[in-house]
Amino acid sequence: MSHQEKSDHATRQAKEGHPEHSQTDLHYWLALLHTPGLGSRSINRLLGYCGGDPRPLFASQHPAHEGLRPASVAWLRAPDWDQAEQDLRWLEGEQRSVLTLQDAAYPALLKEIEDPPPLLFIQGNPTILDAPQIAIVGSRNPTPSGEQTALDFARFLADAGLVITSGLAAGIDGAAHRGALQTLNATLAVTGTGLDRVYPAKHRELAHQIAEQGALISELPPGTPPIPANFPRRNRIISGLCVGTLVVEAAQKSGSLITARLATEQGREVFAIPGSIHNPLARGCHALIRQGAKLVETAEDILEELAPLLGHLTLAGKTAEEPVTTPTRKWDQEYQQLMAALDYDPTPVDLLIQRSGLTADAVSSMLLLLELEGFVSAAPGGRYCRTGKMSTEPQ
Repeated sequence: MSHQEKSDHATRQAKEGHPEHSQTDLHYWLALLHTPGLGSRSINRLLGYCGGDPRPLFASQHPAHEGLRPASVAWLRAPDWDQAEQDLRWLEGEQRSVLTLQDAAYPALLKEIEDPPPLLFIQGNPTILDAPQIAIVGSRNPTPSGEQTALDFARFLADAGLVITSGLAAGIDGAAHRGALQTLNATLAVTGTGLDRVYPAKHRELAHQIAEQGALISELPPGTPPIPANFPRRNRIISGLCVGTLVVEAAQKSGSLITARLATEQGREVFAIPGSIHNPLARGCHALIRQGAKLVETAEDILEELAPLLGHLTLAGKTAEEPVTTPTRKWDQEYQQLMAALDYDPTPVDLLIQRSGLTADAVSSMLLLLELEGFVSAAPGGRYCRTGKMSTEPQ
C-alpha cells in the first residue's frame, strides 16, 4: 500500500469511526466532548468506568454521574445532539478526520501521557501523528537570529527524518514550521482553537501549507475560538507527541517553559539553545539548562542524543550552522571599525557610534547596507547585532 493509500485509508477510518466503532459511537464521543464542566481528565476518568466506551455514560442513571456537576449530569441524560452533528458536518470536508482515544491509529506516545486528549481533530495527513517527532518552541517575539536559528534547526532535523511539531504561534513556532516546509517534509501544528479557526490570523497561509504537507490537530471541536486558557493546555499535546522538545529562545516566564516542564514530566528529552547573558530571551533557556535540559549548539547534538531512540535517522542534509558562501568583497577601514564594534548581543546605535568613533550618519548608512547583505540584524529598541554570516567578514 502506497503512502497516499495509507493516508486515504486512515482518513476514511477516522471519518467513519475506527472499525471497532460505528458512526453512532462517534456521536457519543462528540457529545461527551461537549459536556459542560468536563475537561480531558474528567472525560478520561469517566471512560475508565465504562472500559473506554462512552455510550453507557448517557444512561439516565449511571454510577459515574456521582460527584459530577448538575449541568454535566443533565447534559449526559439529555445531550444536545446538534452539536455533535455540527462536528460531523465539519468532518465531511476534504482531508478532515478525527481519532478517539480507543482508535488503534491514536498516536502511541500521546496515549502515554497523564491526560491524553479523548479526541483529536485532524486537518491533513493523520498517518504522521505516529511518526518520530521533535517539538521546537520559543518566544513569540524572538530576535532575528533566534528566528533564523529555529528555521535552520527545523530544516536540518526534518531532513534527518523527524517530523517538526510546534504550536503555529508567531515567532519561533512559525519559523520552525517554515523550516520544515522548506524541506518538503512533514510538519505538525497543534492549535489552541478549533480547526476551522486560524490563530494568529496572519498564519492563515502557513496553516494551509501545513495541512497540505503535514497536519493540523486540535483536541477542541470546530468553532472553538482562541481562549487564553486553551493554549497552555495544548502544550501538553505538543510535548506528548514528541520524543524531545527544543527551546530556542524563551523569557523566564514563557509558555515555552510550560511545554518544556511538561516534556520533563512526560519523561521526554528537553534541549535548550544557550544565548547571551544580556539577552532576556536567553534566560528561560539558561534556567532550563540549570534544571537539567541538554545544552545544544548544533542540530547534530540533538540527533546524537536521540540516536538510541531513533537509530534509523540519518544525518541527511546540511548542518544548521553551515555558513553560506558569498562572493568575497573588500571592506574599507570604516566598515572594519563598525564590525569590530558590533557584538552578537543586540547593541544600541549610540554605543556603536562611541565604540567605532564614526559619525551617526556614517553608522546609520553602513548598518542599513550590512543589514541588507545579511551581516547584521536589527533587534527591538533600535539595537543591532551580528548574524552568523562570516564568510566575507572583514579582516
